[in-house]
Amino acid sequence: MSFAEILGGTISPDGNIREQAAHALEIAANENFPQYLLSLAQELANESGQDPVRSSAGLALKNALTSRDETRQIQYSQRWLQIDEGVRSQVKKSVLATLGSESRFAYTPAAQAISAITAIELPQGQWSDIIATLLQSVSSTSTSLRISSLQTIGFICESIDPEILATQSNTILTAVIQGANSEEPSQDVRLAAVTALYNSLEFVRINFENDGERNVIMQTVCEATQSPSTNVQVAAFECLVRIMQLYYDKMSFYMEKALYGLTVIGMKHEEENIALQAIEFWSTVCDEEIELQIEEDEARDFNREFERHNYRFAKTALSQVLPTLLFLLTKQDEDADEDEWNVSMAAATCLSLLAQTIGNDIVAQVIPFVEQNIRNPDWHYREAAVMSFGSILEGPDSSVLTPLVSQALPVLIEMVKDNEIQVKDSAAWTIGRVCDLLVECIQMDVHLHNLVSALVSGLEDSPRIVANCCWAIMNLAEQIGGAGDETCSLSPFFEGIVTTLMRITETNVNENNSRTSAYVTMATLANTGPKDTHPIIAKLGVAILDRLDATISGANQTVSADDRLALGELQSNLLNVLSNVSRTLGRQISEISDRIMTCVLQLLTSSSKQSVVAEDAFILVGALITALEGDFARYLESFSPFLHNALQTHEEYQLCSIAVGLIGDICRALGHSASPYCDQFMTILLQNLESDVLQRDVKPGILSCFGDIALAIGGRFETYIDVSFGVLMAACNLSANTQAIDYDTIDYNNALRLGIFEAFVGIVQGLKSDGKAQLVLPRIQDIFVFMSVVFADPNRSEEVTKTMIALVGDLASAFSNGELREPLQYDWIQAMIKEGRANPRGSYIRDIARWARDMVKQATGT
Repeated sequence: MSFAEILGGTISPDGNIREQAAHALEIAANENFPQYLLSLAQELANESGQDPVRSSAGLALKNALTSRDETRQIQYSQRWLQIDEGVRSQVKKSVLATLGSESRFAYTPAAQAISAITAIELPQGQWSDIIATLLQSVSSTSTSLRISSLQTIGFICESIDPEILATQSNTILTAVIQGANSEEPSQDVRLAAVTALYNSLEFVRINFENDGERNVIMQTVCEATQSPSTNVQVAAFECLVRIMQLYYDKMSFYMEKALYGLTVIGMKHEEENIALQAIEFWSTVCDEEIELQIEEDEARDFNREFERHNYRFAKTALSQVLPTLLFLLTKQDEDADEDEWNVSMAAATCLSLLAQTIGNDIVAQVIPFVEQNIRNPDWHYREAAVMSFGSILEGPDSSVLTPLVSQALPVLIEMVKDNEIQVKDSAAWTIGRVCDLLVECIQMDVHLHNLVSALVSGLEDSPRIVANCCWAIMNLAEQIGGAGDETCSLSPFFEGIVTTLMRITETNVNENNSRTSAYVTMATLANTGPKDTHPIIAKLGVAILDRLDATISGANQTVSADDRLALGELQSNLLNVLSNVSRTLGRQISEISDRIMTCVLQLLTSSSKQSVVAEDAFILVGALITALEGDFARYLESFSPFLHNALQTHEEYQLCSIAVGLIGDICRALGHSASPYCDQFMTILLQNLESDVLQRDVKPGILSCFGDIALAIGGRFETYIDVSFGVLMAACNLSANTQAIDYDTIDYNNALRLGIFEAFVGIVQGLKSDGKAQLVLPRIQDIFVFMSVVFADPNRSEEVTKTMIALVGDLASAFSNGELREPLQYDWIQAMIKEGRANPRGSYIRDIARWARDMVKQATGT
């Protein structure tokens, strides 16, 4: 089979052929990666090749160079840079030449491949002339070359750090604006330029700070919304959406001068794609102003000055935007697929965001529309009335909404049985919103019976209705379910709901995710059921286990890739239900735990490391460990090989993270009996910390796991004390020297600190339990130094603060004879405990702080 034929196989409608082709490409890449890239580049550049094959070649080339996973991207970059420079030059020459192709199926993936290469090489100071080459091509007489070059520039600007091209930003912007302006004769070139501008909007941040340059950009985009080309208009509105996201603070002048009118007119445009982007503009305005309000409230709560300004564009435009949205709600397409985004869906989303932005003021303007149309004989208006009512349930005060919801609820329940499927669907969704946001409006003795009856009836309706009925039942269970209580208002209906859910999931049909929704609802009911429903939950567990058994027995009959995917999804659903059944029943699950573990081991034997089934199987094991506690020990010998394998599967970080959590579960459940397994656990955990492949988000959990092990085995942790503290102090140094450059870094640093402090807490408590706390004394000063650094950081999270206070209390308790008298009297220690005690009464952090204060007093004799 030729390389072109293999590439053609990757886009075959036959799933088996696609799988074989993908496997063949994988083999080619593994056997000789440089030759693999050359072959892809040659097929991409082959002007006599078929368009789908060329496109597939370009996509495979790009995918060999880029990954969304940060760790994998580093590996891909290193792999490319290690290739002989001559080979790399040949690949770059081929993809650059392809930009001159007349086929967009070739030049667009070529542009993407060039962007992928530049993202690797430009930061290394390589291929430094690429921008100049592309800018020269933008001035070409060839329309296709101009288009492809503009595309490439946009992709590069989107994917690379702006500082790397800072010296060329003006020439890039000039070329893009020139291609996008109204004097450009080719609308195709104009479309490519506007799209490139969209991709480079973050890149031109410095230009946006300059009034003159910003005016030129905004004028160009606004003029493009009036282009004779629909595609250019859509791209221009997309630009406006992105500009509002990035540069809200600069938009006041342009809103007044043009954007209010342009976007409201755009919402009414007969071309749906234009209307969708104009609606999205106002959704984005609302998103920004909701976030601004949150930031302003936080600043007020912490007595900080709020430095930005909320222009309240949404409130200003309400009288123009709201009537348009309500009108668009009536433009449903009865033949449209439920997942197909259209103007009525977009309008509903925008209305919901508008309600969250404006609050109470929107209610009085929407309710007349609801009252006027809720009984309209035309289903379009009935559905629009229901949808508009459901869309404003979040944002306004509950005191304003409660009387309206109480009055509307009987009508909504009745409408779940409407003759039109769209009306039924929206009524079920609106009831779900009520159950989620305003459950206090449901009078249990008046509404609940009819409400549950309507939703259960809806479960046996069209698959489209099932998903929203399931969602409503889940919300109801979460709000009024009585987990841990003797009974709840939902208890009398519990068996009927579960029976119906089991019946509708007997088929292999998962249209509109109806079967998945039903299983998720079962899992929620199992998780929230009060004690009087436990017999029903136990029966549910057995029935679900029977189904899981059947899927394993019938797995050999699953041939196609699509069938295997569907089987995996079903097994994941069943495992999730069993996990919640196990958590709720506790030790009672032991009646079927042997069967459960047999199924789990069979699944882990047959599933791949990349399988979601493996992750869900591990989650179920965690639930079993918590439920069975020490009795789980009888399964450890057979389960341990799978656990060790998952811990060492660094590429699948989610599975590895779950496995790390299982070590903690096992230690907490087995206590001292976990000792025989701890050498292997510690060895693998330490290897994981040193891994460059394992995603960093897993590592804080590994540190915390040291504390779980120490708590379990007590004084026996002495064996690991030196290596553990070596790793923990290295983590302390890393955390202390991490700069808060962005929110992701702050969040990760807080997670890292939490892992460190949880480890210290577990180690101190564990060693103290066997009278070996003195082993910590040589490291005490370093611990206090790190705590002082963290306490001085304004970005520390409340969880970190709570755990630090707990650690202070544990240290004071462990050394109550004055060994730590001096450090425990540091001013910052007292300030931290005082901060914890300032929390509201009944809060956990306040209770911890009070306990820590008492321990410190005893340890210092004050």
